[in-house]
Amino acid sequence: MAPTKKISLSEEELVSALKRQDTVAIKALYDMYSGALLGVISRIILQTEVAEDLLQETFLKIWNSAGSYDSSKGRLFTWMMNIARNLSIDKLRSKDFKNANKNQDIENNVDFIDEQKKINFNADVLGLKDLVTGLKPDFKDVLDMVYFKGYTHVETAEELNLPLGTVKTRVRMAILELRKKFN
Repeated sequence: MAPTKKISLSEEELVSALKRQDTVAIKALYDMYSGALLGVISRIILQTEVAEDLLQETFLKIWNSAGSYDSSKGRLFTWMMNIARNLSIDKLRSKDFKNANKNQDIENNVDFIDEQKKINFNADVLGLKDLVTGLKPDFKDVLDMVYFKGYTHVETAEELNLPLGTVKTRVRMAILELRKKFN
């Protein structure tokens, strides 16, 4: 698949195309400003997935609100940045976002506790890496990626080109094998 060509237009051309609801405009805006807008959002919303979702919402709002943009009141980027900022602040203040942050998943919670208590996990000191190297290569590979390199199960599945269920099963089976070594 050939890489897509980036589109670059002047601000006047962008505004005109955006007001005409020309898809070229939104593609050009995304190419030119998505990184900067994600930066604005990420300073307010620290969770990467939520920030990326808000970036998409921002571009949707830009697309739907293009008719309200007035160039006499400011530059296009400033207008878009304010949309991104306002959506981020609204998300931060929303009840569902506050509730979701109260319930952290276990992986983030463990890391959070480790950071607060200044605990460093050193698998070499415990001899875990030696135990893992004694496992079947299939088990060793998934444990190495998930527990020592910090990959998620999904990332491990993608990296090893395996179904997600297979990765989860191998992790579980590897842990069972390790338990036998402690008995």
